[in-house]
Amino acid sequence: MVQTIETLRAGAGFKPRHFDTILETRPRAGFFEVHAENYMGAGGPPHAMLERLRADYPLSVHGVGLSIGGALPLDAAHLQRLKAVVDRYQPALVSEHLAWSTHQSGYLNDLLAMPYSNETLGIATRHIDQVQTALGRVIALENPSTYVTFRSSTWDEVDFIAELQRRTGCGLLLDVNNVHVSAVNHGWDAADYIARFPLAHVREIHLAGHAPAADVDGGFLIDAHDRAVDDDVRVLFAAVIARTGPLPSLIEWDNDLPDWPVLMMEVEKISGALRAHADTDGLSHVA
Repeated sequence: MVQTIETLRAGAGFKPRHFDTILETRPRAGFFEVHAENYMGAGGPPHAMLERLRADYPLSVHGVGLSIGGALPLDAAHLQRLKAVVDRYQPALVSEHLAWSTHQSGYLNDLLAMPYSNETLGIATRHIDQVQTALGRVIALENPSTYVTFRSSTWDEVDFIAELQRRTGCGLLLDVNNVHVSAVNHGWDAADYIARFPLAHVREIHLAGHAPAADVDGGFLIDAHDRAVDDDVRVLFAAVIARTGPLPSLIEWDNDLPDWPVLMMEVEKISGALRAHADTDGLSHVA
């Protein structure tokens, strides 16, 4: 049975290091998210942990390797492995990135930017349709964090994402940290981006920490997932849920991983913001 998520409790990315503490303390997290590629083997400790976790919490499965924006056809074997994970765990949500990450037969350890052109719009549309048909369900597509733009782009990012949603019927995963990172890197207005984003189709929200960096051209931000959520990102998040009401919202912390109590403090902060924007009955859910 496909799970549901109570949206007044935020979630966290699951890391095996935290497994024993989660079992012992039974934290009031709303859900846990896992990267699909970590569970594409047939069995072993990863699946034993995830099966135990699923018994107590809803899951979100987040793919990082489909290369939705790549010029080459999707890897059919990889898509079938993703389908096996989704069929096995019947998660509440399934998501992927608006990016590319493959070249010929190789997988790149990154989520790379793509030009927003009519050609890439057609490619991404076909790929999303293929994925949703294979999985038999709607996926949520995540907006990227980017560090370059392309002269060949003829679409604004928000308009591009909105058109992809319109053509495919997919859901959206709004990564608020990605919005802030890209806005700083390219000189966008993050509040304007949020105001124009098709929020009615957002099925999940991500928040994370970012790191400052610099090169010969000046400073920029990296979507590092290695620290607590920045105050500017919290302000953007509040602006989103003020318009949408509570949605499944997740803390991503993948690098320089803290002990579980530190991560749970971040989850509680986001849960408090969700409750502050709850409907009067306090029973907002997503299937």
